[in-house]
Amino acid sequence: MPDLETLRLLEGVRDGSISVESAFSRLKTAPFEDIGFANVDLHRRVRQGAAEVIFGEPKTSEQIAAILDTMKKNGEKLVMVTRLSPEKAAQVQQRVPITYYEQAHIGAAGEPPDPYGMGNIVIVTGGTGDIPVAEEAAVTAELLGNNVVRLYDVGVAGIHRLLAKKDIIMNAAVIIAVAGMEGALASVVGGLADCPVIAVPTSVGYGVSFNGLAALLSMLSSCAAGVSAVNIDNGFGAGYLASMINHMEVRNENTLS
Repeated sequence: MPDLETLRLLEGVRDGSISVESAFSRLKTAPFEDIGFANVDLHRRVRQGAAEVIFGEPKTSEQIAAILDTMKKNGEKLVMVTRLSPEKAAQVQQRVPITYYEQAHIGAAGEPPDPYGMGNIVIVTGGTGDIPVAEEAAVTAELLGNNVVRLYDVGVAGIHRLLAKKDIIMNAAVIIAVAGMEGALASVVGGLADCPVIAVPTSVGYGVSFNGLAALLSMLSSCAAGVSAVNIDNGFGAGYLASMINHMEVRNENTLS
């Protein structure tokens, strides 16, 4: 959705509570800041509704801390770091205060917004082994301002567990189905729900699951309409996309008003 602070700034110019000069001064900050090893995108939130997210896995703790520090100094209220190991998180915390979500391997500098949007994002997993990927999706969605409902270990091997939660599934705004092995969960959920289903294949499974490839191909071949798939183990991508879908109604209201 559009950046609310920018919208308020422009509304202030319209109603006269903020001068044109003051508004221009606040908007003229460079769209990025070159800190040597990275060009930090400072206008991502204005363009896309959320600040740039730092992919922590290939970066050093010093690089992560420097990017976080740059973004916070430029007014970002919440910055996420994905694929952040516990060891690296502890090193970052010595320089920049972050909250660390160990199961999701996500760090966050700042406070998440109160949940808003069309409704609940429901996250369903086939098994307990899929929970780390599901938590990456869940924490991402929560930090982006969504209410998340978790339904874990309700896979097709005991489908009665899933059917016992059908009321939650049928009332979801968006569903994220996370499963390894043959990845059948996404099709089953897609056949029950009247909302978009984002399928996340995981690398959980025996030999011919090929580290998630079998689940990915199954999800891409789903016979249930309304099911789309992200990459293997990409909980972040699923959580981010689900957030965008859940906030479309709010975005449309702001665009029309």
